[in-house]
Amino acid sequence: MLSGRLYWVPLLLALGVGSGSGGGGDSRQRRLFAAKVNKHKPWIETSYHGVITENNDTVILDPPLVALDKDAPVPFAGEICAFKIHGQELPFEAVVLNKTSGEGRLRAKSPIDCELQKEYTFIIQAYDCGAGPRETAWKKSHKAVVHIQVKDVNEFAPTFKEPAYKAVVTEGKIYDSILQVEAVDEDCSPQYSQICNYEIVTTDVPFAIDRNGNIRNTEKLSYDKQHQYEILVTAYDCGQKPAAQDTLVQVDVKPVCKPGWQDWTKRIEYQPGSGSMALFPSIHLEMCDGAVSSLQIVAELQTNYIGKGCDRETYSEKSLQKLCGASSGIIDLLPSPSAATNWTAGLLVDSSEMIFKFDGRQGAKIPDGIVPKNLTDQFTITMWMKHGPSPGVRAEKETILCNSDKTEMNRHHYALYVHNCRLVFLLRKDFDQADTFRPAEFHWKLDQICDKEWHYYVINVEFPVVTLYMDGATYEPYLVTNDWPIHPSHIAMQLTVGACWQGGEVTKPRFAQFFHGSLASLTIRPGKMESQKVISCLQACKEGLDINSLESLGQGIKYHFNPSQSILVMEGDDIGNINRALQKVSYINSRQFPTAGVRRLKVSSKVQCFGEDVCISIPEVDAYVMVLQAIEPRITLRGTDHFWRPAAQFESARGVTLFPDIKIVSTFAKTEAPGDVKTTAPKSEVLEEMLHNLDFCDILVIGGDLDPRQECLELNHSELHQRHLDATNSTAGYSIYGVGSMSRYEQVLHHIRYRNWRPASLEARRFRIKCSELNGRYTSNEFNLEVSVLHEDRVSDKEHVNHLIVQPPFLQSVHHPESRSSIRRSSVVPSIATVVIIISVCMLVFVVAMGVYRVRIAHQHFIQETEAAKESEMDWDDSALTITVNPMEKHEGPGHGEDETEGEEEEEAEEDMSSSSGSDDSEEEEEEEGTGRGRHGQNGARQAQLEWDDSTLPY
Repeated sequence: MLSGRLYWVPLLLALGVGSGSGGGGDSRQRRLFAAKVNKHKPWIETSYHGVITENNDTVILDPPLVALDKDAPVPFAGEICAFKIHGQELPFEAVVLNKTSGEGRLRAKSPIDCELQKEYTFIIQAYDCGAGPRETAWKKSHKAVVHIQVKDVNEFAPTFKEPAYKAVVTEGKIYDSILQVEAVDEDCSPQYSQICNYEIVTTDVPFAIDRNGNIRNTEKLSYDKQHQYEILVTAYDCGQKPAAQDTLVQVDVKPVCKPGWQDWTKRIEYQPGSGSMALFPSIHLEMCDGAVSSLQIVAELQTNYIGKGCDRETYSEKSLQKLCGASSGIIDLLPSPSAATNWTAGLLVDSSEMIFKFDGRQGAKIPDGIVPKNLTDQFTITMWMKHGPSPGVRAEKETILCNSDKTEMNRHHYALYVHNCRLVFLLRKDFDQADTFRPAEFHWKLDQICDKEWHYYVINVEFPVVTLYMDGATYEPYLVTNDWPIHPSHIAMQLTVGACWQGGEVTKPRFAQFFHGSLASLTIRPGKMESQKVISCLQACKEGLDINSLESLGQGIKYHFNPSQSILVMEGDDIGNINRALQKVSYINSRQFPTAGVRRLKVSSKVQCFGEDVCISIPEVDAYVMVLQAIEPRITLRGTDHFWRPAAQFESARGVTLFPDIKIVSTFAKTEAPGDVKTTAPKSEVLEEMLHNLDFCDILVIGGDLDPRQECLELNHSELHQRHLDATNSTAGYSIYGVGSMSRYEQVLHHIRYRNWRPASLEARRFRIKCSELNGRYTSNEFNLEVSVLHEDRVSDKEHVNHLIVQPPFLQSVHHPESRSSIRRSSVVPSIATVVIIISVCMLVFVVAMGVYRVRIAHQHFIQETEAAKESEMDWDDSALTITVNPMEKHEGPGHGEDETEGEEEEEAEEDMSSSSGSDDSEEEEEEEGTGRGRHGQNGARQAQLEWDDSTLPY
């Protein structure tokens, strides 16, 4: 090629090409020469196809980029100097690799991104070098089309269109497709941008997925087995690159639509004292799009196993009768065992609520005098009874109450018994009352008699009419049998419970016709019938169903309760109104201390469709109310537990007030967490006072019963009646009963007095008080009191000297937390104890010399005080005083405790003895004239009275 170029040089010189002569003519000559030399245009292919890999600059063309020129091998004219690309902002350039051969290369000027543009199409032309090195007279080829395809690189991972997918399926079905997940890839090529496969990452799940992302279940799903499934799914592009992040698919399993109540809680906790509490605040009925014409709902609170059929007040029957306003004169035939009512001591007690269980082998004899022989033509028998079917085809009579002959004969005067699930009342009149054929047996046949549930029975007798009330409802006898009256006789009668006494026609008197079941609150009231209002009150439950906001029940809702409010029936034709009505049904327990435990709750439904009787069966709601344990009260009795009184006061008409300062306080322990939450200190208990009722307080005599010939306990009946309480008095003590507040019982106890007409032989009497709430469910502490008698002849010179020589133990401080004045006064004693001992020892000789004189003066003055006490019947009260006065120095003034510190003042007190005695007498007269002056008005006389500190005396 080089030799060719050298060959053309002489020729060019000979033709004058490149010489500087000739001027313009030379230029024209050169053009003519160039036209003669550069005769042809370059030639290239008409089209090119290229491929470039993204992020690379080399373009592979097919065919290769080569330009040809027929002028070759003429220099310049036969050479290719450039390739030019036509187009705007194209990222390519074409370069000449060899001018002579015409080879070129197409390359990228900047990184090529397939995701931005997959293909490029542009025009390219080739240019020769013209006629010389000055690039004149270039000739260009025709236009060739270049089509370049960008080759993709798998740089992007698939991504899901949604971060999570959710679907709901119905249990028991196989789905072809539950839902479809979809992933995308940002790569540009079909190979890398298409998703070729999906895969479930989570193992052991009953699901599968296909290439298109459709998820299906491989087995039938069960709502009871699992409510929800969570699975992870990934995707792969066709380059097998996995997704950058898996997607979560949540499949909820919906139970097969079954009509029934939704959104209710099986366990419902009830806190005592919280009032009325909604049972189903969010309940609603699912009908599965079924149309109904009417709906009936029955809500039943089952409390058969709580107490006597439900939660009732557990006060004694007498207290309950008084609360309900029953007439007086009730006789409890099954009272709590005590010294006065011991005939129930041998019976089986079913629980703490005084439920007596009879097993068919025992009965109880009611002592004579408890129930009058003549019940008159009007009387009432009440009882709680739980009884089941009797064994055997022909069951024997089961006696509840029987009044029969005690000996010789076997006549039944009146009886109440169960026979073949029939309740029978027998009443035989005497011949002296009537000599005609009259009604004698009254029969009631009721299913409740043998259903093993508690029921309240009241038999009102207004002879010859006998009416039965059971659970407040009235029942007339279905059968009345007449009989002749009983022949008169002088045979004594025996009243029994749980069996009938057979005193005659047998070799040995014994019980017969035993009762099988449970009885409670068996009472009889002679001469009086009970009203319907009282009967309803006595059997009323303290717990039951209720409806909050009756006015908001909505239109078209009908409802009614049974008498005990344990069953509620609601009817309506709109499901929405029924739902709202049932959401307002609540449970209420009005007892302050309810019986803790479970109350079962059932809701049954009856749906009527259009033109059909019953179309849809709705399952029952089976829930229960858990009544939590109430706060346990702690009842405490406090007061002065030991004091001395002169013998004359015991003999007075008013006697000695036993409990002038007694206090009844009930507290409960409240746990308080420490103020700092981060601390690990234990929780502290704080006692808080609470108010509730009491139902009895017993005052027992300790150390032997009272001798009615010389001593007694007294209480004005007006004090009881004003506070609606009752009491019984016996030689064993005093019993106050009735439902009343603690303050009422305090006021009554303040007026209990003890009298003794012969106190000369009495040293002391001890008493014990114990109070109760809810018939013994909560009891107080046992408060013991000792009252000592101060005899005037027990004081002697020797005793006086011994008390002065030996340090008196009663000078120690005695604290009575219930009396503030007592605390203040007793705190003064220890401060002067040492001074008193020193002065006493120093004055020993003087006191001995003056002993005889002072004893005589003291005896005379004591006789005067005794007479004054008898006339005024003054009530002594030292509950707030613990100042001890020596009996030998009782005539000194009120400031005697301070006078002992100075000898001169003591001598002056002795000289003024007579004047001080006169002032004491005048103060006693003032007390008799003005009894309303209070405790402070009596302090002067009390300090002058002969009084001992009972808390520390040795005896």
